[in-house]
Amino acid sequence: MPDNETWASPVADAQYSQGLETGTGGFIGQIYGGLSGYSLCVTLFLLLVAYDQFKYVWNKGNIVGPAWKMPFFGPFLSSVYPKMDEYKAKWASGDLSCVSVFHKFVIIASSRDMARKVFNSPAFVKPCVVDVAYKLLRPVNWVFLDGRAHVDYRKGLNGLFTRQALETYLPGQEEVYDKYFAKFVDISQTENNGKPIPYMPVFRELMCAVSCRTFVGHYMSDAAVKKIADDFYKITAALELVNFPIIIPFTRTYYGKKAADMVLHEFSICAAKSKARMAAGGDTTCIMDAWVKSMLDSESYRQKIAKGVKVDDSEKPTVLLRIFSDFEIAMTVLTFLFASQDATSSASTWLFQLMADRPEILDRVREENLAVRDGDRDQKLTIDTLEKMPYTRAVVKETLRYRPPVIMVPYMAKKAFPVSDTYTAPKGSMVIPSVWPALHDPEVYPAPDTFDPERWISGDAEKAVKNWLVFGTGPHYCLGQTYAQLNLMAMIGKASMQLNWEHHVTPRSEDIKVFATIFPMDDCPLVFSKRD
Repeated sequence: MPDNETWASPVADAQYSQGLETGTGGFIGQIYGGLSGYSLCVTLFLLLVAYDQFKYVWNKGNIVGPAWKMPFFGPFLSSVYPKMDEYKAKWASGDLSCVSVFHKFVIIASSRDMARKVFNSPAFVKPCVVDVAYKLLRPVNWVFLDGRAHVDYRKGLNGLFTRQALETYLPGQEEVYDKYFAKFVDISQTENNGKPIPYMPVFRELMCAVSCRTFVGHYMSDAAVKKIADDFYKITAALELVNFPIIIPFTRTYYGKKAADMVLHEFSICAAKSKARMAAGGDTTCIMDAWVKSMLDSESYRQKIAKGVKVDDSEKPTVLLRIFSDFEIAMTVLTFLFASQDATSSASTWLFQLMADRPEILDRVREENLAVRDGDRDQKLTIDTLEKMPYTRAVVKETLRYRPPVIMVPYMAKKAFPVSDTYTAPKGSMVIPSVWPALHDPEVYPAPDTFDPERWISGDAEKAVKNWLVFGTGPHYCLGQTYAQLNLMAMIGKASMQLNWEHHVTPRSEDIKVFATIFPMDDCPLVFSKRD
């Protein structure tokens, strides 16, 4: 090569380089162009589908469940419209099974022992509700407390459900039953000329009225009680397991939020009235009064101690409470109503249907109730009276076993939870102990699909305490379980004294409709009349 010549790579040639740049730019452009728009969306979608499937299969592990899930949605439609037969099939499929709906991975604990393990593992799980519940019940509500904070809060509520306290609430409950039993007759005989109509909605209103009278006494007007009874189903609908996690206008969550706001407003007004009345030395007539009085007694004790006044130990409140705001009181009472409304509505509906279909059992309830009233059908109830009715109690317990109002209780895994020796629930998953299988175990309750109150008297049902999961177990067991059973005993006992009723049986009467709790599929068509 001559000294005056230089070697240059073809790439250095401007013309060639320009062509290469064009070629390279064209190649890269083709890649980006091919991935833009529709193709990019499809690629991203497929990657998300693959991730969704991988995550489901990974979480599923070795437990029973579909081999794959419908991308993102899972069994959404069956969750929106649940069927009892599908639940039973799921429970029968294995001790542990799973589904995945939207972003929720759900593990179902079907056997008694698995269910009890979930209930009794507060270190690993906490009660869980759908995302929107925090907006409806409010994120600072006591039901969302965990660990020691939850235990301490419950201590301040335990006194509201003692035997002495429950005695205080009975007159208000009887007052409501008298009013609504007359209304039952009027609806059947005057408004519908003796023709059967579905009474489930009427029972919902009745139980809402009983709950409100028990919780807030006469601080709430009848019109407000009726408004809450009419609208509370919107809260129930908004809090179903499958729903939008955000509040979108004109959806169930939207209407549920409006209903919850209304109830909280009414309960706040009641709290202010109770504080004024209790401070003036009024008598305790409802749960709100009892709680407010405990707050005032605690405050009086603290003031005496601060002033150096010697106070006898007998005057010290069992649990020292602070003065809760009206809204804090309202939030707590709303959780009482949330826990009781649907469950007692279900139980009362089944009770009336079961008694109508089994007149020989209703006759025994009547006989027992008349005897404890010394032959006076109008004699007022007391706790002593209710405790002398073993057969009526057996009827209520068998109803709760045969048709348990709450069939599942959702919990969330706070951390990886070794549910069994071979499976660990991932953190953040929903773990649901099921109640129905334990209450229909043929080894514990012979002929479990037969309604038989006698099993609680001459049988061994009372001994099966591990299977009696109607009110849960563990640190989050239902505070009001004694109240609920006595209330149902009072209702059906009083109805047996004052009313006759007939059930119009349909092909769907024994089929079960699931709406938060369970009801007869035909909503229990009845005809009521007054007893002579």
